[in-house]
Amino acid sequence: MTVRDRQGTALTALLAVCVLMLGLGWAAWKEKAFPAWYPLLPLPVVAYFVRRYTRGHGEASQAVRLLGWRASGLSRLIGEWAGKGYAGAEFDNADHVFQRDLDLFGEGSLFELMATARTSIGRRRLAEYLTQHVSLEESVERQNAVRELRPLAELREQIGLLGRFEAQESNRETFDRWFAMPVMKAPAVVRVVAVVSTAVCVISALLGLAMVLPWSLVILIVLICVPVNCGLGLAYQPDVRRVVEALQPVGVEISVFREGLELLQKSEFQSAKLRRIVDTLRQGNASSSIRWIERMILWLNERNKDWFYGPSMFLLYATQMTMAIEGWRASHQDAMKAWLDDWAEFEVLNALAGYAYEHPGDPFPELVSGGPVFEGEALGHPLLAEEICVRNDVALPGPGSFYVVSGSNMAGKSTFLRTVGINSVLAMAGAPVRARRLRLSGLRVCASISVGDSLLNRRSKFLAEVERLKLTLEHARAGEPVLFLIDEIFSGTNSHDRGIAAAAVVKTLTGYGAIGALSTHDLALTAMADETLGRNVHMGSRDGTDPMDFDYLVKPGVTKESNALAIARMAGVPI
Repeated sequence: MTVRDRQGTALTALLAVCVLMLGLGWAAWKEKAFPAWYPLLPLPVVAYFVRRYTRGHGEASQAVRLLGWRASGLSRLIGEWAGKGYAGAEFDNADHVFQRDLDLFGEGSLFELMATARTSIGRRRLAEYLTQHVSLEESVERQNAVRELRPLAELREQIGLLGRFEAQESNRETFDRWFAMPVMKAPAVVRVVAVVSTAVCVISALLGLAMVLPWSLVILIVLICVPVNCGLGLAYQPDVRRVVEALQPVGVEISVFREGLELLQKSEFQSAKLRRIVDTLRQGNASSSIRWIERMILWLNERNKDWFYGPSMFLLYATQMTMAIEGWRASHQDAMKAWLDDWAEFEVLNALAGYAYEHPGDPFPELVSGGPVFEGEALGHPLLAEEICVRNDVALPGPGSFYVVSGSNMAGKSTFLRTVGINSVLAMAGAPVRARRLRLSGLRVCASISVGDSLLNRRSKFLAEVERLKLTLEHARAGEPVLFLIDEIFSGTNSHDRGIAAAAVVKTLTGYGAIGALSTHDLALTAMADETLGRNVHMGSRDGTDPMDFDYLVKPGVTKESNALAIARMAGVPI
């Protein structure tokens, strides 16, 4: 029986029971056939079928969400994902050393392809994975975790369906704003007085209703307790208002986070990174602790109900609930920050595992210690569809090795550089790479491919490129294993100065052991490869007869082709 069928059955039964209750009510009132309370007997049956119908509604909603989740996965598999996911524009940084050069963020970017994390907490951590340099040991641990998560498609679906509805979020900024607030401090004696005063007031009222205490005594007790409560309420009103306002978004967003922790604490893993995450959550009993504060916030929000708002003021309800919540925050805030970090770490690993699952032909790279090395077979760009992705071998076997890539316009030089860079980013993040095989060491990627001018910052393209190269040199000088990728080095200056400056940059970088590649139209720069550990390669037309018929393959040696005039004629220039 389908979910819709079960809902229909429950609704039909519910209507039938309601008709029965109406009939019994009519008979009891009009015919006096039996006592007036008889029509209430089917109420448990009504409650049962209401629950069945509500549960069916929730299952139907989950089924719709699951179909949407699988449809988004299918769109990625068939290459129709660009513009339909999270582009990560908020993480874009023009000054980053390779972010824009490798198309990490924006529509059709690597981030959009991989950002399947359920919450923005995980998506933010994914942006950090793709942009921040880490140690080789960290990359190895990430890779092992992704390997273990890769086949767990059912777990990824469970993560994707967390929360009551798809738009429900958990933002780290929401919790950080709450953490940043000064903790509301109330002496222990104040909390005791508040509890005792409220309890005495409520108990005396109940005893009065039960005719145990005379109402004169009850009124006297209330007249003593209520002023005490009102005085405390007024004294702490500013703090209570501040906390309540901060808790409103927390109350909405905490449930997805808590459900995720519950799911994690039930899971068993073997890789060191995943085991550390789960052990930390279990040791702190994270999900139970978060569930407690979630309920406290929910109960605090009950004071906003019309029927309860007035009594809550006299009972000091909001003040006492706020004191309890702030007491929890004072003792659990640091632990909750760690739990948020653990959740972010798991979400990004799970997202990378989803990417790995959807690309079964992409292998995990071999991560090796030692000097800079990058050796790949059939290396391709992961953002290109398989049917149009041209693959190339790359061999940068040790410190100081580099390529000088010459070739005509539109031959694929820039894409080749981006292919090397983006696969390095994938490897360092712990993900599989687009290659038949890739062996590399821990590398700090530094690129100058899409550097542009900035009118706002009064910076020319040439100056921006110089600043990027300066940063690259600083990383190499600091002893870091740099992988440099430079497109058309110093294209904004004359050929003479360009040759001198370019040779100096490459000589300095390789002198510090950096490896990489630079592309150029200036064939004079190809002489650099003859003087160092460099190697001349080129890209061009398929057979040399048509300068616009490119095969995008890297070939040995210096190019002998030029297509500038052909491109100009194609653009309508009368040449």
